Amino acid sequence: MVSVVEVLCLLLVAILWGCTNPFLKRGTEGIEHVKRTNKVLQVLAEVKFLFLNLQYLVPFLLNQLGSLVYYFTLATTDLSLAVPVTNSLTFLLTVLTGKILGEEFGGKRAVGGMVLTMVGITLCIVSSIGDTPILSSEQNQADATLQ
Repeated sequence: MVSVVEVLCLLLVAILWGCTNPFLKRGTEGIEHVKRTNKVLQVLAEVKFLFLNLQYLVPFLLNQLGSLVYYFTLATTDLSLAVPVTNSLTFLLTVLTGKILGEEFGGKRAVGGMVLTMVGITLCIVSSIGDTPILSSEQNQADATLQ
């Protein structure tokens, strides 16, 4: 059985991941102009560009905070709920945040896909929260009868 706190933690992870993705994309603008003579210097120059750029660094740190919350939440949450809920909501929040920032996102078919994704997430959460201890005690009684 999944608790409300675990669902809220998964929602927080999706928010931290999904809402930071478009900002990470914006923060990398201009990296294509960083040019060095060899590959090692090129990588180092790009890393320097990114980590001295607050438009990239702040969303990156928030995104990594989401990864930390996800890591700790996985210790207590059922993987069959955590992975699809978090990944689906991350996708939805990335699309919505991008749209708010003026990015194109695909029109009516994309909205239909988001609605279907939300229905699926809702079903996953409801079925996980709906698992009651009564079901497990019924299973225990059935197991005892078999023995």
